[in-house]
This record gives sequence, C-alpha cells and structure tokens, in this order.
Amino acid sequence: MSDRPSDHGVAVRVTRRFAVAPETIFDAWLTPELIGRWMFGPALREEEVLRIETDARVGGTFSFVVRRGDLEIDHIGRYLELDRPRRLVFTWAVAPDPIDSSRVQIDIVPLETGCELTLTHELAAEWADYADRTKGSWSRMLDALAKESEKSPQ
Repeated sequence: MSDRPSDHGVAVRVTRRFAVAPETIFDAWLTPELIGRWMFGPALREEEVLRIETDARVGGTFSFVVRRGDLEIDHIGRYLELDRPRRLVFTWAVAPDPIDSSRVQIDIVPLETGCELTLTHELAAEWADYADRTKGSWSRMLDALAKESEKSPQ
C-alpha cells in the first residue's frame, strides 16, 4: 500500500513477514535488551546504545538513548495501545520535541507459519519531506528484527 496523506500530514506504511510467532515479534518491541539489538546500534548504523528504558503499559513511556558521533539522541514516546500479540500503538519523537510528535501503529496478523507486521507511522505535516527516509529506516529496522527473531528460540 502506498503512503497517503493523513490528518497528521503523511502516513508511512511498511509491511514485513516474519517466520516466528506473533508473540515473539510483539515482545521484541517492548523488551529493552531486544530493542537495543534490532532497532538501534551497530546492526543498523554507526551508533552506540546508551540506554533503553520501557514502561510497557498503556500510558507508560519509553526512552531509547543512542550516541551517534558526538550527539546523544533520545527517542521518546508514550504507549497508547497494547493488545498482545496483535496491536501496539505509541507516540514517537526525538527529545526535546513533544512526546507526541508522531504516532506509530503496529498491527500483527498470524499466518499459517509466522506472522505479518504492518507498521504505519503518521508524520506531522512539517515532516512530510522525511517520509521516504522514515520508510527506509523502518524497513531496515524490520529487516534487523527478522534476523534477530530467527536467533530466538520459539
């Protein structure tokens, strides 16, 4: 499905199939040790993971701090929906931007073998020029998640 304008500016959509159970993929979004192996760090780009913290409950927040060169970058958000293993919705921002700068929705559908994840990232209108870059970044992260999930016991 192509990206389409939304009330927030633009919706970036990425779909990826995984050869593991939906629960494995869902949990990878909430487990700090796993987040630090597929969403951030040397598997994706030249950066060092400094701190990954999650309060995985509706209304709970997260903070993913990495160092890229001389910059410390804190990715922050708030969990809006948690429906294991089907759906996860959270806000996404880079501090000091407001914690609700954009919205990410993860939908996971079980398949006969494995599952399919669809990620929809709603960017504010002022970030619409970054839609392709955002889509590429999430695609790389989901590829890294696929590799990481294949290492995990089922």
